[in-house]
Amino acid sequence: MAVFAKGKIFAAAAFAMLGLSTGSVYAAQCGNDGSGFAAWLQSYKAEAKARGIDTAPLAGIKYDTGVIRIDRNQKGAFKGTLDQFMARRAPASYVKKAKSLWKQNAGLFTKIEQRYGVQPEVLLAIWGMETGFGANSGNKSVFQPLATLAYDCRRSAFFTNELDSALEIAQKGYISANQMKGAGFGELGQTQFLPSKYLQYAVDFDGDGHRDLIHSRSDVLASTANFLKGHGWRAGGGYGPGEVNYAMWNEWNRATIYQQALARFASQIAN
Repeated sequence: MAVFAKGKIFAAAAFAMLGLSTGSVYAAQCGNDGSGFAAWLQSYKAEAKARGIDTAPLAGIKYDTGVIRIDRNQKGAFKGTLDQFMARRAPASYVKKAKSLWKQNAGLFTKIEQRYGVQPEVLLAIWGMETGFGANSGNKSVFQPLATLAYDCRRSAFFTNELDSALEIAQKGYISANQMKGAGFGELGQTQFLPSKYLQYAVDFDGDGHRDLIHSRSDVLASTANFLKGHGWRAGGGYGPGEVNYAMWNEWNRATIYQQALARFASQIAN
């Protein structure tokens, strides 16, 4: 289950122009309801095609009222105390599951830590809180919610870049369009990467020629470690409040309670 106030979503660096993405401004106006979506989409497709972007994955998409409703009510996901949040997102059963996964994949975690300097419990905490260790990655196409949010005035420029990035992923064959599914906010894979972050940080750690954040456990965990390293994670450093890597949780998620929960969850796994 994805939580949508991610640092990945709000990071200013997400406006970087990658590959086919140009971050250009579209002529069609954004909107706060679905009335202008069809006109905006037509304009976006024309402009994207002029930049060489294949917009075929956008065929038949509609204004997504569900993603707008969730976007407008994100704060509700972070209400309550830290203990209450932990009970929902990192219960004792998840700690037990994480320890078991660490044992089962000890060699993989060792290789990832040697390469990227990120401790296994950190990756397990993110993996568990994001999707229940891959069990709840979602099955909704990323294109409709991304297009809806690109049209929506609240963060139009940001999500236009994400829509460009998603189309680039499909066009370049990194992931086929019909496999690009998530929990409903445009995020991909078992640790919920936004498309622009996939382009920046996803790695092919199992060596099969694909950066597969949907099916490959090796790629999922190594890519997550690469994301943290790319944002300044210091190898072997502490990640609790006041420690050297604690600020890195903010790069993953802007919600304070989420950061606190990740730090505590990781510590529980390690201990």
